[in-house]
Amino acid sequence: MNTNQVIFSLLFVLPILATSAEQLDLKQVKCLICRSIVDEFQNEVNKIDPTREIEIGQYKLDDKGNSHQKKVPLAKSEVHLSDMLDSICKKMQDYVRAKYKSNGKLTLLKLIENGQMNPLMNEVDIIQDGDLNKSLEYFCEEVVNDYEDSFIKVMTQGQRNPKLKICLEESNYCKGFMDEHDDESENESSESTEKTEL
Repeated sequence: MNTNQVIFSLLFVLPILATSAEQLDLKQVKCLICRSIVDEFQNEVNKIDPTREIEIGQYKLDDKGNSHQKKVPLAKSEVHLSDMLDSICKKMQDYVRAKYKSNGKLTLLKLIENGQMNPLMNEVDIIQDGDLNKSLEYFCEEVVNDYEDSFIKVMTQGQRNPKLKICLEESNYCKGFMDEHDDESENESSESTEKTEL
């Protein structure tokens, strides 16, 4: 390919890539990434054998020469959860940006679900990305670095709605986008159900 062909190709391709990028709201992308991190993190935590425990505590000796340690479930160990969270962003390689054909709303779609092609693939248009979705991993790392303590705290405490807690209340990423998702309404409906049952 000669220089003129390369320049022509770039002049043709770059506006297409720029158009795709311009249409994306970075805050909305981070909201979707945050929500995907919660899903992936919960899936990894759920795979941990609930009977596995780890010793935690101080290694200092008291005045009687005893060290004070206790055992906690591995799924509640902050150190173990932190290690898991450090590798969670590699999973973003399995995701693509897409828009629903029905309403044009942006989503992050996992390509493979339970070993099969994601059944939602027919309902979306994939957004072509010049960096082959490498930016999803980059943004994921940014979200994890900024809110690692929040992710770990929410998981160790077994919060009822971690997406709402981390992605809206803690980080503010999903402010203005929660109406696109059912977390908030699920939370409200379950609370009203509880009140009705009382």
